[in-house]
Amino acid sequence: MTSETDGTTPTDGATPTDGVTDDRPEVSVATPLDVPGQPRLDLDRAIEALLFIADEPQGIVHLAAAVARPIAEVKASIARLVADYDGGAPSGEPRTDAGERPAAGGIRRAFELREVGGGWRFYARSEYDALITDAVLAQTSTKLSQAALETLAVIAYKQPISRSSIASIRAVNVDSVVRTLYGRGLIAEVDTDDETGAILYGTTELLLTNLGIASLDDLPPISPLLDGGQEGFDRDLV
Repeated sequence: MTSETDGTTPTDGATPTDGVTDDRPEVSVATPLDVPGQPRLDLDRAIEALLFIADEPQGIVHLAAAVARPIAEVKASIARLVADYDGGAPSGEPRTDAGERPAAGGIRRAFELREVGGGWRFYARSEYDALITDAVLAQTSTKLSQAALETLAVIAYKQPISRSSIASIRAVNVDSVVRTLYGRGLIAEVDTDDETGAILYGTTELLLTNLGIASLDDLPPISPLLDGGQEGFDRDLV
């Protein structure tokens, strides 16, 4: 029997009257940012961590899916990060997770968050280009791995050659090694295969300089150095 007295508790399924507090715990869906039993992660820092490890631009939709948050929240987070690295924060834009925002006139970082190719990625600011170029070139003086040396030898002796042909000769995947050699300026894209459209690679002048030779004609015959001879490598292996 239901009481008609004001302020009584409604029956199950009824809507609570105004001013009545529902003490039942709030039910929410667990997300990567709100995992039961773990400290709550800050949305901005979570986005920052994902972008930090990315090797290509990350789209808003992809980031939103990764942190299980609405696209609008991720866009706002990106805006805060961009402003933070520029030394301030968007005017009137509060930090929803930390409850605060950096004061204007903060530190302008040497890197920036830039939108390119439909996504976001960290880049060094343009004023540091010369400094970074010198540092990168200095790092390329480190020794090549055995796999890189073997791949470079195949390209030097069989150029112009496609990536798939290199992989066939070495019997391993060479994608990462080719990228390394290309990044160090030791090989370059010299042509494309007429039938398949595959990129053909060849060596550069930098390799000749590092080897101390004037041209590829100065390369020594390699067949005698291979196990079992493998005569014909110098001319027509594939």
